[in-house]
Amino acid sequence: MSPIFTMKRLLPIIIAGTSSIIPLTASAKSATLFSPDKDITVVLEDGSNGLPLLNISLPKKQILTDSEIGLNIKGRKQPLKIKSVKSKKNVKEDIKAPFHHTPEFSVEYNEMAADLGDGLRLTIRAFNDGVAYRFSTDKKGETVILNETANYTLADNPQLYLPFSTNDKKPEAMAFQNFYTKTALESAPDKLAFLPVAADNKSGIKTVILESDLESYPGMFLKADSVKGSLNGVFAKYPKAFEQNAWRQQKYVTATEDFIAKSEGKRDYPWRIFSITADDTEMPTSNLVYALAKPSKISDTSWIKPGKVAWDWWNDWGLRGVDFKAGINTETYKHYIDFASENGIEYIVLDEGWYDPKSGDMLTVVDDIDLPEIIRYGKEKNVDIVLWTVFNVLDSQLAEACKKYSEMGVKGFKVDFLDRDDQEGVEMVKRIAQACADNKLALDLHGIYKPHGLNREYPNIINYEAVFGMEEMKWSDPSVDMPLYDVTFPYIRMMAGPVDYTPGAMRNASKVDWKAIYYNPMSQGTRAHQTASYIVVDSPFTMLADSPSLYRKNQDWVDFVTPIPTVFDATDVIDGTLGEYIVTMREKDGKYYVGGLTNWDARDYDLSFSFLPEGKYTATILTDGVNAAKEADDYKISTSTVDKDSKMKVRMAPGGGFAIRIEPK
Repeated sequence: MSPIFTMKRLLPIIIAGTSSIIPLTASAKSATLFSPDKDITVVLEDGSNGLPLLNISLPKKQILTDSEIGLNIKGRKQPLKIKSVKSKKNVKEDIKAPFHHTPEFSVEYNEMAADLGDGLRLTIRAFNDGVAYRFSTDKKGETVILNETANYTLADNPQLYLPFSTNDKKPEAMAFQNFYTKTALESAPDKLAFLPVAADNKSGIKTVILESDLESYPGMFLKADSVKGSLNGVFAKYPKAFEQNAWRQQKYVTATEDFIAKSEGKRDYPWRIFSITADDTEMPTSNLVYALAKPSKISDTSWIKPGKVAWDWWNDWGLRGVDFKAGINTETYKHYIDFASENGIEYIVLDEGWYDPKSGDMLTVVDDIDLPEIIRYGKEKNVDIVLWTVFNVLDSQLAEACKKYSEMGVKGFKVDFLDRDDQEGVEMVKRIAQACADNKLALDLHGIYKPHGLNREYPNIINYEAVFGMEEMKWSDPSVDMPLYDVTFPYIRMMAGPVDYTPGAMRNASKVDWKAIYYNPMSQGTRAHQTASYIVVDSPFTMLADSPSLYRKNQDWVDFVTPIPTVFDATDVIDGTLGEYIVTMREKDGKYYVGGLTNWDARDYDLSFSFLPEGKYTATILTDGVNAAKEADDYKISTSTVDKDSKMKVRMAPGGGFAIRIEPK
């Protein structure tokens, strides 16, 4: 269980520890910081190249060695040297976290702030489960950042988990979706990887590199230097010129400046985070990114409604047995609304096509869509509407679009195809989040970089993509291994924030039988594997990706899945190993949900119900069927009475899983 896992009710307070001056050594200036539990040691010292050196270690185990960090500020000539250091000890924060994997949690840290001269400060925080640092400037006028140095020298030649850019020509311009390449640092390819990136040293300690509070600044990429044994930060240059493609009027960068960021006056730069865990099960429930983000700007979040979504695009509007031509038209969306209403599903999405994407005008609806009628019908059926759009299209019509669709009764936007994280792109996302919050519109962000805590500042951001999601099964090469990815990304990517993974496939295939089919897509792995994803994956706004026609033929499956909440009161990864399997328990209103996933290895799992309080419970259990190794859609639903002393052996087929709903008797 995570050391910061808690179910108690917490007050939104910050307790500042005692401030003091950390003495500096006389010969070479250095300062040391410990985590509150004294297990993590951070040493900051002056480097010979005019840049501070960062060292992080555990007892008898080095994590980061003599790693150069710094900002290259235009006009600054003096080296970055430690002038003085102030510290705070035992700072405690209790944080409210709506729509997070736990609604509230606490953190404790020690902090030191080093004056580097000429208005530049470096702040370092040591938590019991990691270290974070950030730079700050305190000068009037414009500050131009030519580049940032982040050369992280990792000890022990660790195994890396690297999600590489999918664009070799312009690596900073892509959808931030790729599986993980596992490689030793000394043999890692010379390619850009986007965050989060994980390192596994020889003792099994996992270090995951993340960032938080990314504002008016480009996101970090990492590139391996196999000779020096380091991962080096790379940042997109500030855009200078743009063009837009004809298909969706998506804006893309054609020329850049010679700097990465510019701003006015005093400001803080993003937190660089090293999450450090000895147990893989602590990784998915890390709170560091959320804790280091800015507090919420939305005082009343009662209007923000998480939930499930009947989704049109993945199944390609694939209806059967209806008396109208299925597609992007009013009749089709009323049918999706009917299905959602029948099953207590809160939303439908009108994905690409409700406005002409080539026009770049989301204020004009295509003739086949009667949007007011769809919204009216949805209200009658207690189903809300979310509209898809492109980031820069929404941004170009931001005030008018938010006002118009909010007043019509639309509840939010699914925003797609940013495909960049330079400073202007990052600023666009925040601008959209603020405008949507002002109009009480929720956001599902697609085609976007990884979460960095903006969903704390704007809780109306209820999901992010930034994942190699199941939509990739419409076109991927057979070499893609989704069951492996499904037991990898929860440990790494979910440390950054929620994931719109889009599960729910009704066509399920074994490793031998799977192939990419665009119009009638299938998933790799079993039906039970798909089901468990609704519990394992943090996803406050989660899709039922397949067709209502197929779901109606599998009503017992729908009846099992739809009562599973999308936000919970408690989350605990009770067992698992990165890249092999994961078992997650969640609790909501006294009901418990357990989901397990495996890679392509069949697995017998001994489940203990020791997490339950006293009393008797009814467990509804969905497992792989006896023939699921061959017929991947074979599943079994059964019930059993359990208590905290119960144990159960669960068989997971290759690419399989299991899901259990547990309710008090």
